[in-house]
Amino acid sequence: MSAIVKSVKDSIKEAMRARAKARLLVLRNISSEFKKVEVDERVEVDDARAILILDKMQKQRRDSISQYELAGRDDLAALEKTELEVISTFLPAALSEQELTDLVASAIAQVGASSMADMGKVMAIIKPQTVGRADNGQVSKQVKALLTA
Repeated sequence: MSAIVKSVKDSIKEAMRARAKARLLVLRNISSEFKKVEVDERVEVDDARAILILDKMQKQRRDSISQYELAGRDDLAALEKTELEVISTFLPAALSEQELTDLVASAIAQVGASSMADMGKVMAIIKPQTVGRADNGQVSKQVKALLTA
């Protein structure tokens, strides 16, 4: 069993003991996503796969928050923000702005990119290194800024 999956299961037990219903609901949702992948693909979820699943869940929450805020539904946005906080606790630490800039610059140098036509090559190198640690939209903006400068 992966460390992240075990951590989620342990957190479920703690939330049950503490009677933290909101946190427990989110943790069960995470566990359900892990189980869904295990059943559908007949594989055991390892840490790398768990990070991908959590990253996807995090992106879904961010999208929901922006949609709810546009619609003026602050109550629902607050619920999504709470879920996002719980999900974030199981992901690796986010990259700082400087770390992300350094990573992008390194990838551009590695590929020898000189124009926006090379953006796909740069993103292919960066994406595996930033899974769960940076938003792909933010990474894309950094790449575009450095390639057009």
